[in-house]
Amino acid sequence: MIVLDTPIDMHLHLREGKILENVLSHTTNQFAAAVIMPNLIPPVDNKERLFNYKEEILAKSENFTPLMNLFMREYSEDELLDLAEEIFAIKLYPAGITTNSENGVKSIENIYPVLEIMQELNIPLSVHGESSGFVLDREREFKSIYEKLARDFPKLKIIMEHVGTADLLYLLDEYENLYATITLHHLLLTLDEVAGGMLNPHYFCKPIIKTPKDRLEIQKFVKSGHKKVMFGSDSAPHTIKNKLKGAAGVFSAPVILPALAEFFENDIETFQKFISTNAIENFNLNIPKREVKLIKEEWSAPYLVGEIKPMFAGRKFRYKVL
Repeated sequence: MIVLDTPIDMHLHLREGKILENVLSHTTNQFAAAVIMPNLIPPVDNKERLFNYKEEILAKSENFTPLMNLFMREYSEDELLDLAEEIFAIKLYPAGITTNSENGVKSIENIYPVLEIMQELNIPLSVHGESSGFVLDREREFKSIYEKLARDFPKLKIIMEHVGTADLLYLLDEYENLYATITLHHLLLTLDEVAGGMLNPHYFCKPIIKTPKDRLEIQKFVKSGHKKVMFGSDSAPHTIKNKLKGAAGVFSAPVILPALAEFFENDIETFQKFISTNAIENFNLNIPKREVKLIKEEWSAPYLVGEIKPMFAGRKFRYKVL
């Protein structure tokens, strides 16, 4: 048996309404808490929207802490003072770069006054770090922006989300205020699973899954137990209909702990750091303690969750969440 202490998903999409209702339990049966993404329609970018969304999540869950994010815009100091205790971070989406990001940031310089306030209030910045260049180069091209933000705001904790290239992970040792989350799909898959045979739209995501070399370097960082590397699923549910239209996102929530248990099978101490301890220590998180147990028993991933096809649909795993 594997016993995990207070596992936390540091990057989660739940959507709203029927989709939220269908997918939420797949997270709450495996995690004590999760950082909730704000790129809804309309975005979560004001107090009323934030409170209503949090209430919707809490009404459908038990023993679970949603850590709320705001969608980046040009906030006033009064707005952030009012909301600082209610949020975990503010999420920066470059305009149009991913799902529901049309109202994202067009110029980084325009939000510098907001970043100054966040730095003083100790509100972390969470970033979808991609340029608008060639798809395989977008994360690497964003590297200079991460470096500039880290230098210009040395007291601001900056999270490089869903890192898919080691080029960004190397920055963790150069800048004290940079952190990273890693997804299950970037940890285990390559572009071959997306387009190496028949096109698999269910593994299409942004940033796109990359090369075997990228995967190997990511795995090395994770297995090293690096204290600034944390698990963030970026589990992003879309209906099959929308996936066939090209929606970006991998719905990994149902299979996360069984898949990670196999990956970390001989190193549960590092598993615990990646899935919880690093996040708690890096951000002084105060999450009600909760044990989540896995037993060594064959378990099959669901083929469908409502109208959504999950990652590894139908695959057999050696571990099962109790």
